[in-house]
Amino acid sequence: MRSALIVLVVLGCSKGDDKPAPRPSGPVEVGVVTIQPQSITLQKELPGRTSALRVAEVRARVNGIVQKRLFDEGSDVKEGQVLFRIDAAPYTAALESAKAQVARGEATITAAKSLAERYQKLIETNAVSKQELDDAVAKLKTAEADLASARAAVKRASIDVGYTSVTAPISGRIGRAEVTEGAYAQAQPATLLATIQQIDQVYVDLTWSSTEAMRLKRAIENGDVKNAGKNVVLVMDDGREYSEAGVLQFADVTVDATTGSISLRALFPNPKRELLPGMFVRARIDEGTQPAALLVPQRAVSRDQGGRPQTLVVTAANKVERRPLTTEREIGDAWLVTTGIAAGDRVIVEGLQKVRPGADVIAVPATGGPKSASGSAK
Repeated sequence: MRSALIVLVVLGCSKGDDKPAPRPSGPVEVGVVTIQPQSITLQKELPGRTSALRVAEVRARVNGIVQKRLFDEGSDVKEGQVLFRIDAAPYTAALESAKAQVARGEATITAAKSLAERYQKLIETNAVSKQELDDAVAKLKTAEADLASARAAVKRASIDVGYTSVTAPISGRIGRAEVTEGAYAQAQPATLLATIQQIDQVYVDLTWSSTEAMRLKRAIENGDVKNAGKNVVLVMDDGREYSEAGVLQFADVTVDATTGSISLRALFPNPKRELLPGMFVRARIDEGTQPAALLVPQRAVSRDQGGRPQTLVVTAANKVERRPLTTEREIGDAWLVTTGIAAGDRVIVEGLQKVRPGADVIAVPATGGPKSASGSAK
C-alpha cells in the first residue's frame, strides 16, 4: 500500500513538470528599423566574353610557292607590313608580256592612223573608194581597242605581282603562321596564311535577360529609375576589377529564341594587352539611379510555406502585423522591396522569435541599425 502511494506521488510530480512555462504577461520589447526612402545606384552583373576589336585573316590572292615568312609569330605588326613573299617569277613574266603587247598595240595604232588620214585626203580626189576608207577607219578603232585591252592586262599583271608580297591589312597582333616556306598557296580557294587581331581595344559581348531589360525600360519610362548610364566595370575571372572603364556600345534588337536573352556589347581600352580574345569575364553595367528605393534588412525577411517573402511590422497601435513582400533584388545586406511596405513602416529585426501577428509589443530602435545600401545592386 505504501509503495502504491509513492508511485502516485511521483506521477503527480511528473505531470506538473510537463506543463509549459507561462508566457510573460504584457507587451514584448522588439528591435525595429524604420523604413525610409533612399537613393541607390542600380547595377547589373552580366556574364560575357572578350573579342578583338578587329580580326583580319591574311589569305593568298595568287597561286605560288611561299618563299619567305617575314614576321615573328605572336608579335605586333603594322598595317602594310610585308608578311610573306610568294614566288613572283611567273607574274613578272606575265607583266613583261603585257607590256610588250602595249608596245605592239601602240605601233599598230600609229600605222592605222596614218593610213586612215591618207585615205581621208585621197577620197576627196576619188583616188580610193569609200569602202577602202571605211576599212582603214575600222582598223584604227580595232587597234585602239587592242591597245586598251593590252594596257588592262598590264594593270592586272602589275596587281598580281603586287599580291606576291602579302601585307598586313590591319595593325595588331599576329598569331601563328598557317603555312611554312615551300608550301603552295592558292588563290581559289584562298589559302589562309595567318590571322591578325587588333587588341589595343577589345569588345566584351554580354547576354542579358530580355525580361529584365524590358523591366528596366519601363522603370525608366515611369521615372522610377533615372540617369541610366553607359559605364561598364569589368570583373575578371579571379574576382578583381579591371583597371580601365568601358563604355556600352549597343544592345541587339533581336531576342535569342533559345535563351530569351539579348546581346550587349561594351568597348574597353586594353593598353597593357591584359585582355585576350575569348576570356570569360563579368561586367557590371549602370542601370541608373532609383531616388526613392525602399530597402528591408535581410534579417527581417522570412519565407512562408510557399517560399514567398514576408516580414513583421509594428503598427501605429503597437501591434504586430505580417506583411507579404515583393522583393526585386538583393542590395548589400538588404532586399529592394517594391510592394508590401511603405515609407515610415517599422520593421521588426530583433525579437522575431518572441512575437506573433496580433501581439502587443514595445518597439525600440534596433541595436545594429540599418547599413547604408546606396551602392551596387545584384
